Amino acid sequence: MRHLIVSRSFRYFYHKKAMVSEKLKLQNQLCFPVYAASRLIIREYQPFLDKIGLTYPQYLVLLVLWETDGMTVNDISQRLILNTNTVTPLLQRMEATGIIVRQRSGEDERRVLVNLTEKGKGLQLAAAEIPEKLSESLLASDLSVEELMALKQTLHRVIAFLSKK
Repeated sequence: MRHLIVSRSFRYFYHKKAMVSEKLKLQNQLCFPVYAASRLIIREYQPFLDKIGLTYPQYLVLLVLWETDGMTVNDISQRLILNTNTVTPLLQRMEATGIIVRQRSGEDERRVLVNLTEKGKGLQLAAAEIPEKLSESLLASDLSVEELMALKQTLHRVIAFLSKK
């Protein structure tokens, strides 16, 4: 009887360990393909960004400011889903290169407004070809426009869900 109990316990333990092991395989994680795709897409952007002297995070900040110039640091952080302590050093580097200027709000000293300089505004025309070039690169694969649009919509739904938490 004791042998039977040990045997069942061993099988249960072995089965449980196999299940845990399967759950922890990299290929079974949702996070890894999202992470890897993000890194590879950024790598595709880099040659285009290098031509205009930007990093990918700087490009994202500019995309936000080209839509709405004069945003606060907090608003930029929220749009990019980043902490302000991540965005602030990025903005400092951008200001040092003359792309943006930061100034305290006259209404509320705690708020810092970010505005594009002429140089920052001028980069918009140079950057205008980047989305098209990236699309051409991705469409050279076996992915269709419809698949890429569906992926984008799904990712937006995931982002919206996770942002509410």
